Amino acid sequence: AVAPVPFATDEFLNKIEDRIVKPTVNGLKKDNLPYVGFIFIGLIKVGDDPKVIEYNVRMGDPETEVVFPRLKNDLVEILQAMANGTLDKINIEIDARAATTIMLVSGGYPEAYEKGKEIMGIKNIKDSIPFHAGAQIQDGKIVTSGGRVMAITSYGDSYQEAIKKSYQSIEKLYFDKMNYRKDIGFDL
Repeated sequence: AVAPVPFATDEFLNKIEDRIVKPTVNGLKKDNLPYVGFIFIGLIKVGDDPKVIEYNVRMGDPETEVVFPRLKNDLVEILQAMANGTLDKINIEIDARAATTIMLVSGGYPEAYEKGKEIMGIKNIKDSIPFHAGAQIQDGKIVTSGGRVMAITSYGDSYQEAIKKSYQSIEKLYFDKMNYRKDIGFDL
């Protein structure tokens, strides 16, 4: 399997499980909170320790677009098993390749931004999955309709290869005032 990121050593992942994941689940049980669903834990590495930035009880952007493509199982089957309390009966399979996602946003986002900008080049994307977010069809054209316009997800045998593919795909796209982070993955 591909390591998520270089600093995610077995020791670091064990710290996450022992200090954050298990106490969170045990706290739900202790408080008799019968939670069924996602718990997305946003983390940051401080020194050699994981720290919680946020808890989300849903999958959002851009985590959905990078996590779900690696899922080999039928998502509906997993959701039904969650609802029925039989998730432990499913063998969840994850694609071993790395995946990366880079979000394209409208200029000015998250503040004021213009809508209705035509998105061009989507048909040129071959090595990535373009997930439409703030986009819609208008007069037969795909145009921006929100701040977070599109997530570009790519697979690779390493996260570096996947990031490279995402950036190469982004170079094939254009809309007026298109913006995205150009440092994703380079801090690792």
